[in-house]
Amino acid sequence: MAINPFTSLVFDLFIISAIIITAYTCNFYYLAFVSRKRKDVPATADLGTPSVTIQLPIYNEKYVAKRLVDAVCSLDYPKDKMRIMVCDDSDDDTVKLLDGVINGYKTQGFHIEHVRRGTRRGYKAGALKHAMQTTDTELVAIFDADFIPTTQFLKRAIPHFSKPNIGFVQCRWGHVNENYSVITKVQALSLDFHFLVEQKAKSDSHLFMNFNGTAGIWRRGCVEDAGGWHTATLVEDLDLSYRAQMKGWKCVFLPDIVVDAELPAQMNAAKRQQFRWAKGSIQCAVKLLSDIILKRKVAIEAKIQAFIQLTRHIVYPLMLIQFLTLPVLLAGQINLYVVSFLPALTIATYLAMGPGAYIVIIQGMYGKSWKSKAKLLPALLVYNAGMSVNNTVAVFDAVIGRKNEFLRTPKYGIITRDDDWKNKAYNLPFTQTTLLEIFFGIYGVLAVFVSIFSNNPVFVPIIALQTLGFFYIAYMSLSHTRFKRNSSQHTKPLSKKEKTANSIYRLAMAGILVIIVSGVYVAISGYDADIYPLDRIRGNLDGVISSSDPGTIRHHLVAIQADLDTVMANLPDTTDEEGQVVSKNPVWLFATESTNFLRIQDSIAAMHTDVDEISAIPKNNPAYHTGMIDINDRALLLQINIMDATPYMYVSPANMIFSVIWIAAIIGIFAMLKRKKEQLQTADIAL
Repeated sequence: MAINPFTSLVFDLFIISAIIITAYTCNFYYLAFVSRKRKDVPATADLGTPSVTIQLPIYNEKYVAKRLVDAVCSLDYPKDKMRIMVCDDSDDDTVKLLDGVINGYKTQGFHIEHVRRGTRRGYKAGALKHAMQTTDTELVAIFDADFIPTTQFLKRAIPHFSKPNIGFVQCRWGHVNENYSVITKVQALSLDFHFLVEQKAKSDSHLFMNFNGTAGIWRRGCVEDAGGWHTATLVEDLDLSYRAQMKGWKCVFLPDIVVDAELPAQMNAAKRQQFRWAKGSIQCAVKLLSDIILKRKVAIEAKIQAFIQLTRHIVYPLMLIQFLTLPVLLAGQINLYVVSFLPALTIATYLAMGPGAYIVIIQGMYGKSWKSKAKLLPALLVYNAGMSVNNTVAVFDAVIGRKNEFLRTPKYGIITRDDDWKNKAYNLPFTQTTLLEIFFGIYGVLAVFVSIFSNNPVFVPIIALQTLGFFYIAYMSLSHTRFKRNSSQHTKPLSKKEKTANSIYRLAMAGILVIIVSGVYVAISGYDADIYPLDRIRGNLDGVISSSDPGTIRHHLVAIQADLDTVMANLPDTTDEEGQVVSKNPVWLFATESTNFLRIQDSIAAMHTDVDEISAIPKNNPAYHTGMIDINDRALLLQINIMDATPYMYVSPANMIFSVIWIAAIIGIFAMLKRKKEQLQTADIAL
């Protein structure tokens, strides 16, 4: 069956995206196989108690900063061998809090410094680079503000620098608040995949492994040899670790040394963290890939794995491309089944390549406790699908080279389920990305109907899962938004401006809800008025093609004519110089006669006349069979014409105008909320 150019382009995009996504997925499964195969125990040596500098980069972390310093000062290690540098770029109450804590430990004999640069230039990488200027110990340990190292951390980790070419050791992240909410549970599972599969597979091998920014120890000579900390990307840890390994340094991952950390409990904080990781990885790909590929001493497999790791976030825009193109192809009756005569095999393939394989991996990761983790897999799939919009924006942000701003992930000292973050400082509002998530959610609702009415229900679960993800991430982004000042006096009664902001916020939420509901209603109504009649026409044309009874064919033609009248009522007229209507075409740009519904209507009318004439001919007359063959051939051609026209019904001028108005309404609400937020920030500065 011939495919029109538009549908052909959409099909090519869908297939190319599917191939690339499958390649990245299969590579993860390959790493899972390698990680299970690797049973080596990292070598150790008795190095005694070498001097070590512990650097703690901090920025506005008043809820967790003291906890970190307390944990570091509780390390079971000689005080005279341990130098602690609190690299504090804060501009809030964190500074005063740390002054008191640090002075208290100084009186106890700790060599601890409160390092203040007076600027945030270079952000975390800038703070670490500044600290390295005065660091003179052989080893440098790094902990982010929300981490809680155990007392035995240094004594257990340092012996793994058994060989002089070990540049850094990375320990596994634990999750102190994993059971706080569904959000923290799925983040914990996702991070465990990274550490127990990817890091384990690459550790102490010829494959490049990345440093995770915290919960690890560097050899100072390695940092200096690799060029030190760079501030050009948002993931200074990934950047430095790759440059070090290009210089020949090795790295070790220690899965048995777990350092607990706090997972983001607020959705907007989790999105910010994911955004930074995604954008930073693409930045590193742009910065480093050419050097890695041209480096002769780097093994071919290491080059391939480096390319995959640095570019893996392109999977997210490809997921959106698939999501956008799938309903268009289904509406155009394009066969997307793995085996055309076994539609059920398609969903079986998706399950085997996705959830099925992940369950096998989870079994290997967690042993006897795997079942409790496997129950989180559906939630993780929904979470990752919904997060694809946020991460896609990050990828494009990196590709177009937008200015870097290291936006930290706020932490609130959340450990137990009774802990609350909602009335604390640092709360993040939702961003414009939420608008896109709502759009994709509504598009997904329409796509579900397309899948059902195009007789492709096997794709409904796939579309529905992503749609649920978009709505879930958008809903949590909105519901987790709070207008609270970052002042330490957050326990004071709300000011008049804060009360006004909260009232505006509630009104905005109601407005967005009304817009979403109306958008879904209009989308469903539009589908029922414009697309579903075309589905019925195709069905009736199938009836014409498969029948040789004039009465049955006449019944189908009458139904087709009724649906044509419905569709044509909403199509624009094209007139000639004399004012006569010569075309009704959904293709408003570069229209062709094949999608002219006026011609299609004339063809149906002619077929109706021919059927009436054929019905008067005896069935055993050769003319009867010739006439039926002609009608069937014309019905098949019209069916192709209808399929060519269907995708263009989605992009009609009316639909585009409504979409612009709909998006403008939500943007207006976002602008209103942003303005109120800026007013509150201005008021805070004035205090």
